[in-house]
Amino acid sequence: MTRQKILITGASSGLGAGMARAFAAKGRDLALCARRTDRLDELKAELAQRYPDITVAVAALDVNDHDQVPKVFAELSDALGGIDRVIVNAGIGKGARLGSGKLWANKATIETNLVAALVQTETALEMFNEQGSGHLVLISSVLGAKGVPGVKAAYAASKAGLSSLGESLRAEYAKGPIRVSVIEPGYIESEMTAKSKTTMFMVDNDTGVKSLVAAIEREPGRAAVPWWPWGPMVQLMRVLPLSLTKRFA
Repeated sequence: MTRQKILITGASSGLGAGMARAFAAKGRDLALCARRTDRLDELKAELAQRYPDITVAVAALDVNDHDQVPKVFAELSDALGGIDRVIVNAGIGKGARLGSGKLWANKATIETNLVAALVQTETALEMFNEQGSGHLVLISSVLGAKGVPGVKAAYAASKAGLSSLGESLRAEYAKGPIRVSVIEPGYIESEMTAKSKTTMFMVDNDTGVKSLVAAIEREPGRAAVPWWPWGPMVQLMRVLPLSLTKRFA
C-alpha cells in the first residue's frame, strides 16, 4: 500500500529532514512540523522547487506542548486532505550521569522522547481510528534494546519505553486496519550524533536515511536500521553482560 500523505514530527533537521527529502523524491505529500520554523520554511521551499507536483504543509510544533499536538495534527491533516502515515520522530539526546546533579537533562530526555511521543501516538491513533486506517511509525533506537550506563542511561530508557509501547500497539492492532512499526536506527550521522563520542558502526546520513525510509515503506513490526550490522547487533546487545554495554555509551 502506498501511503501518499505523510506527517513527520521533528522534521526541521537530521533524520526528520532526511526522511522528508526521501519521501518527497518518491512523490509523497508531506506534513512537516518542528520547533524551528525557519528551517521548516527553508525545507519547504527546497522541496517545492525540486518537486513541484507534491504538496508540502509545515507548522510550528513543540511536542512538549501537549495541548498543541492534536491541534497541529488536525491543521496539517486538513491541509493535505488527510494523513496516511504519522512518523513520530521528534526527540532529543540530552543526558547526564544519574546522580550528577543534572536532573533537568535526563528529565527533558524522558519527557520529549517518551511522554511527548505518547501524546503524538494517542493523537495519531485517534485520527486513524476515525478514518479507518493508517500507519504509525515510532522512531526508537538500537539503544532501547539494553540499558546503557553513563550519560545515555536516560536516553536508552526513553527509547526502551517507546519500543515497548510500540510492541503493545502491534499486539493490539495485529489484525489491522492500523499498522504499527517500531524502527530502531543505529548510529547515523546527524546533529544529534555529532555530539556523541561513540562512532561505532556509524554510517553517513544519506545511507542511514535510505535504510530508514526503505524499512518504513516495508511497514515491518520492528526493524533495526541499517540492518547490517544493527539487526544482528541488537540481538547480541540483548544478551550481552551489563559490563559490556558501556561500549555503546
